[in-house]
Amino acid sequence: MRTALVIGTGLIGTSAALALAARGVTVHLADHDPDRASTAAALGAGTDEAPAGPVDLAIVAVPPTHVAATLADAMRRGAARGYIDVASVKGGPRRELEALGCDLTTYIGTHPMAGKEKSGPLAGTADLFEGRPWVLTPTRDSDTEVFNLALELIALCRAVPVVMDADAHDRAVALVSHTPQLVSSMVAARLEEADETAVRLCGQGIRDVTRIAASDPRMWVEILSANPGPVADVLASVASDLDETVQSLRALQSADEAKRQDGADGIADVLRRGNAGRVRVPGKHGSAPTAYETVAVLISDQPGQLARIFADAGAAGVNVEDVRIEHATGQQAGHVQLTVQPSAVDGLTRTLVERGWSLRP
Repeated sequence: MRTALVIGTGLIGTSAALALAARGVTVHLADHDPDRASTAAALGAGTDEAPAGPVDLAIVAVPPTHVAATLADAMRRGAARGYIDVASVKGGPRRELEALGCDLTTYIGTHPMAGKEKSGPLAGTADLFEGRPWVLTPTRDSDTEVFNLALELIALCRAVPVVMDADAHDRAVALVSHTPQLVSSMVAARLEEADETAVRLCGQGIRDVTRIAASDPRMWVEILSANPGPVADVLASVASDLDETVQSLRALQSADEAKRQDGADGIADVLRRGNAGRVRVPGKHGSAPTAYETVAVLISDQPGQLARIFADAGAAGVNVEDVRIEHATGQQAGHVQLTVQPSAVDGLTRTLVERGWSLRP
């Protein structure tokens, strides 16, 4: 691939353009808002000048409800040899393209499973897709050349290709992406009018659950409008669990010991099923889940503290698999939680204590 046209310079489009431009592809940028395309160009994602002729691959990075119309326009203009979109819903746009009478041999629907709670070109990064799944939904009609161009794009973005049926993809993302967004937003909505005393007690758990609730509502209305049925199906199942959990909690208030036991059993059941589901979530770099252990280190809110911890972990010969910071309420301090292999815990703990760090049991 030597040339590409990215139509839509939000987070995903700009990130793909940055990755391609960094690897020598000539990238042309287009957006309904010229200022966004200019911003992406200023970041090094390509040029906002129109290409002189057809490019190798056109990448449509617009909201799902606009994908079909944008693709149809690009195809009518002969903008590229091949066309893909990167929207988070795949079945609907393809059916719309069929209804518009477009030639679908030159098109493949794709979806990179990466993102942030921030949007717009300024949020774009060249490494956004590294190690992340990138779904392709080809059909029997898909041209081999276009499929290869899509695979080349994914390789240049250092993502991992996953081939799926379009409708199966939409059901999958309803479960692992779209429903979690709504559940996170619903939990965060409880905080809107909560007593200030309660809000001050917020810890890492509520931060984890509500992180993605900071996402752009307009963008999510677009996404959910394109996949309402599968999302509603998953939410209906969640609602059923929620109803049963409420009943179990009410039973725990009963004076009847048998009812209290039923309530406890109901709560234990949903927690156990949650454990079973959680262990199926892929681990680091999409690999099989791995059991890690956490070493919690007391840290003050001062420059250089994190760098010292990582340097000391390196001196212990320990690879930190993951890290998170739990801030103390009302204090300029907190705990850094270092996730490491179980075999590394003793050595890391010993080194950190020797170097003056205080550990949380």
